[in-house]
Amino acid sequence: MGAQTDILFLGLHRPGRSPSQRYRIEQFLPVIEEMGLRYDYRFLLDEQMDKVFYSPGVYFGKAMIVLKSLLFLIKWTFFDAKAYRYIFVQREAFMLGTSFFERTMAKRSKLIFDFDDSIWMSNVSAANKKLAFLKNPAKTSRIIQSAACNVVGNQFLANYAQQFSKNVVLIPTVVNTDEYHRRKPLQAKSDGKVCVGWSGSQTTIEHFKLLEPVLRDIKAKYGEKVFFKVVGDGTYENRELGIQGIQWTRETELAALEEIDVGIMPLPDDEWSKGKCGLKALVYMAMEIPAVLADVGVNSEIVTDGVTGLLSASHEEWIEKLSLLIENAELRCKLGKAGRERVEASYSVKANQDKFIALFNE
Repeated sequence: MGAQTDILFLGLHRPGRSPSQRYRIEQFLPVIEEMGLRYDYRFLLDEQMDKVFYSPGVYFGKAMIVLKSLLFLIKWTFFDAKAYRYIFVQREAFMLGTSFFERTMAKRSKLIFDFDDSIWMSNVSAANKKLAFLKNPAKTSRIIQSAACNVVGNQFLANYAQQFSKNVVLIPTVVNTDEYHRRKPLQAKSDGKVCVGWSGSQTTIEHFKLLEPVLRDIKAKYGEKVFFKVVGDGTYENRELGIQGIQWTRETELAALEEIDVGIMPLPDDEWSKGKCGLKALVYMAMEIPAVLADVGVNSEIVTDGVTGLLSASHEEWIEKLSLLIENAELRCKLGKAGRERVEASYSVKANQDKFIALFNE
């Protein structure tokens, strides 16, 4: 087949579909090209398969998708793997409850395994509870042992991976600060109203719901001075809080974010959340939106409380921190700018691209 291609990137979803793939693979691809590295990027689920796989029921259709995916994996593993110097597997790229394919690929090429969540714990979408056996999170440790290198998004994940491998590299989830930036100056709205906003997805809307009692109290305290916005789940509605969720699209994301004056990131204080890499916070901060975050996991590393954002660990603290920002436009501007500087220095593509490129020069 001629000279080896440098890298085969493998993911579950098509480009642009998965936040994890977008932020941990796709935004680095221009840098890969600039360095003269050749790559292919393949995925299991196209747009039509995606609709079927994440719909309730439709089990025959899902079985056909699993069978088709199995054929792809056989081809990639036994016919294609040797054509690449490195194979970069992102998270649960293979929807089967076995580590066989990853371990076999690792014998044919240098396997790089990347994950940015506590994927060794069970976490299955509501539409696929009956297919939970396909995930088998216990396979994570076996993949880690087989990989030439394991790339993780925070220290909590690194601590787990280091139980099974000495070859662990921490590269945080980062944002492209050339893409995520304010197009309009950060300033108070002409009507004096303050927008408290959340950005996420249908799979993480349950985290937003944790804060509904706090937002009810904020609404009672400030009345029409404050309003709320949910970006990413168009099915979410809360009439009491005056919220109708907005569906996320890449084309409208920045405009939707720019209306937000205060960004929030509630999280449950559990082991799964400790594996989170703070993407919501980083997007807010890159956009100069002052962020109030649950004091859980990596959030306290990303944000210095009162300097680059605010941290909250109780109902009372959420009320206190949100009130500070609602009442003080100058503080919102100050924390927004400091947050942006923090992301540029440590959590941007530019700040981490050398680490990413180094993965393929070992």
